[in-house]
Amino acid sequence: MTSPDLTDANIEKLAELFPTVVTESVDADGDVKMAVDFDLLRQELSDYVVEGPQERYRLDWPGKRAAAFAANAPIAKTLRPMREESVDFDTTKNLFIEGDNLDALKLLQESYLGKVKLIYIDPPYNTGKDFIYADDFSETSAEYLTRSGQTNSSGARLIANPESHGRFHSDWLSMMYSRLKLSRNLLSDDGVVLVSIDDAESANMKRLLDEVFGEGNFIDTIAVEMSTTSGPKTVNAQQGTIVKNVEFVHVYRRSVEFDRLPHTPLLDGVEGYDTHYSLWKNEDGSLGSLAEQMLNNVYVGSDIRTYGLLERGSFSVNNMERLLAVSAPAKKFLHENLDKIARVDRAPVSASGRHTTVGRWEAFETDHRTYFLTTLANGNLQAVIPMELNFRMSDDYKPRFGRTVIRGDLWKGFHQDMGNVTKEGGTPYENGKKPVRLIKQLIRWANNTQDGIVMDFFAGSGTTAHAVMELNAEDGANRQFILVQLDEEPDGANYSSIAEITRLRMGRSGQRVREGLKAMESSVDVGFRSLRVDSSNMIDVLRTPDATEQQELAFLQSNIKEDRTTEDLLFQVMLGWGLELAMPISVEQIEDKEVFVVEDGALYACFDQHISPAVVHSIAKRQPLRVVFRDSGFASDDARINAEQVFREVSPATDVKAI
Repeated sequence: MTSPDLTDANIEKLAELFPTVVTESVDADGDVKMAVDFDLLRQELSDYVVEGPQERYRLDWPGKRAAAFAANAPIAKTLRPMREESVDFDTTKNLFIEGDNLDALKLLQESYLGKVKLIYIDPPYNTGKDFIYADDFSETSAEYLTRSGQTNSSGARLIANPESHGRFHSDWLSMMYSRLKLSRNLLSDDGVVLVSIDDAESANMKRLLDEVFGEGNFIDTIAVEMSTTSGPKTVNAQQGTIVKNVEFVHVYRRSVEFDRLPHTPLLDGVEGYDTHYSLWKNEDGSLGSLAEQMLNNVYVGSDIRTYGLLERGSFSVNNMERLLAVSAPAKKFLHENLDKIARVDRAPVSASGRHTTVGRWEAFETDHRTYFLTTLANGNLQAVIPMELNFRMSDDYKPRFGRTVIRGDLWKGFHQDMGNVTKEGGTPYENGKKPVRLIKQLIRWANNTQDGIVMDFFAGSGTTAHAVMELNAEDGANRQFILVQLDEEPDGANYSSIAEITRLRMGRSGQRVREGLKAMESSVDVGFRSLRVDSSNMIDVLRTPDATEQQELAFLQSNIKEDRTTEDLLFQVMLGWGLELAMPISVEQIEDKEVFVVEDGALYACFDQHISPAVVHSIAKRQPLRVVFRDSGFASDDARINAEQVFREVSPATDVKAI
């Protein structure tokens, strides 16, 4: 009986914008309620590290504020195209970025804000070693011990038995925190993030995700069976050790919009044909034999005889697997008659006391569902289950004719993939490689990526790209991927960097997908536009008028680095304007000048020298949305101002810039 609590409403709005700043507090009555952590809110809105600790419920560690600052701090970097390291550079919609993912995520903020449908990452597991990501908040052991209160100013330990690897937890949390904060901005409202992790940091990772994405957006934690208790593990198990069999995948949505999508059930199919499905439901209510129906079919019966599958003049469903392996008509027959092929099973409890004619079936409706009932010769009432109720595409998306088991949050069987995972993609990468089948299942389950972007900013060997290309080939969708991988040196491999291995796998996987589609006369985007994180293309050449002599004006240094190409400049402009980096790019000659055309006129860019009025007029007549020139390409400031005037008259809607 009161007006709305506007404070609560405002807190909800802040939670949507900055979920990290909403915490729990105790009011005057001693009740716990939602509140805003103003220190953290100030940090979100500040360009420096804000101090001000107070008692609150939250995940905290030394370096957290610096990590938040690192996420928000701007960088003077760009993405440079690498044509020679790309596949189908001019036509592909996929991106591969080489460099630190913190930099890459910052550079992508404008171009891909709210556009990524699914993020999957398999970050480096915390093994107690220093991290190779050179963030500003990295620190030495001595610095950590001093700042966390475990030593005094002279270096003497203050705590008798401190956590020996505490600083590594702090380093790891800081490294992940800044990256997760930035990745959240890229997710669409119906997007989802999936994080593979082991038990060393599973709890910390979940609390990080709770804080960054909001605890209310937690969907589930999936346990994936990655090994079995066999081989060397058997000895340990026999000695009482609890051996590790599973790793985890934490699943979080961006918002409730994700729940409005229908998600694909995760299913395990029976291996081979379930021979319990041996009945045939005739239209007159009688039950017949599936084997007889198949033998009597002209095309299927011909194959049964051709391949010698008759036994004493009849066909048995025990030979169904052999038939399906060689007969396309048999597969087609089963697909077309899923509603007629059946097996018997337990009758529903609500049908207790009913009786039917032996050898016939009757429809029985209860609980808004139709059952089919029959009575066996021994008098037992049974349900007749049509194959269509249990026929699905199994977890590896190969057709299985028979009962399937719907998965929950325990995903068994991936230990079989792990035995061959080092060979997947044809690349020698053994550091935590995940099975392609696992990534494909996760993407398929989300069911929000048919034409959307899938992102992985800890790309490793490139499993996510491999999975996306295979899925597109299987279901005809047009998913795109963005992968990011640091150019770190791999362990025990003859390659210059892991990024080189990633590109190698993407190229080989794409080629195999393309070869597999040749017979089907179909095509899938198996290319990738390769980019590299680098310093800005621009030089800081700012000079005050008082420090510049008149005779020096003609010799002032260019504001563009000498080793940068016009295509380098184009991509920096695309980033600055927030254009997607996978947009198609063509090159035209206009009045003998090289002009880049992005997305059929979304952007025209000319970085040549000596821009004439004829070039300006010719581009203006095409009425692009945006146009950019090189400032030094104009003979004078007057020439540049005249060019802007031409666009105001000929194409007033065009946004004009000079760099």
